[in-house]
Amino acid sequence: MQGKVIIFSAPSGSGKSTIVQHILGLHPEMEFSVSATSRKPRGQEVDGREYYFISNAEFRRKVRADAFVEWEQVYAGHCYGTLKSEVERIWGAGHVIIFDVDVKGGVSLKRYFGDSALSVFIQAPSIEELRRRLVLRGTDSPEAIETRVAKAAEEMTYAGKFDFVLVNDDLDQAFREAEQVVDKFLAA
Repeated sequence: MQGKVIIFSAPSGSGKSTIVQHILGLHPEMEFSVSATSRKPRGQEVDGREYYFISNAEFRRKVRADAFVEWEQVYAGHCYGTLKSEVERIWGAGHVIIFDVDVKGGVSLKRYFGDSALSVFIQAPSIEELRRRLVLRGTDSPEAIETRVAKAAEEMTYAGKFDFVLVNDDLDQAFREAEQVVDKFLAA
């Protein structure tokens, strides 16, 4: 049985994960969908919590086996995707799925789930602010930050493909806006 899904997408550093964690804290009926990735863990990331970390070869095997709802090569050699088994597991528990995915993945998920999905695009107020947030996060090299910033500029062009665009200029206001749009969707 298909339930509802909520998709949060954003360029890196827009505050997406912070907002998703806030929404999850308010809604015990929601469960976070853990994506699979072929990249290595960063910082304190744990397999099965932030991502399912799998090799490039295993990722390709799963693609050939049609094991993904959607997948993308986001950066050279780094693939990300949503496993069908993860969706089935969460719906099997009777929960609403919440996704925290890259922009192209968000568009693909919305296309796949249609009206059963709410898609929210989160953006920083400017590219300069995005760069500042990535630097403060301290998880990437200066070169990786510049790659992410360049990618973010392109990803901003996808905002119109989402049901709702949330500019994260003030975190408390962003929390309130996210709560309102999610509550309205769940009540429908």
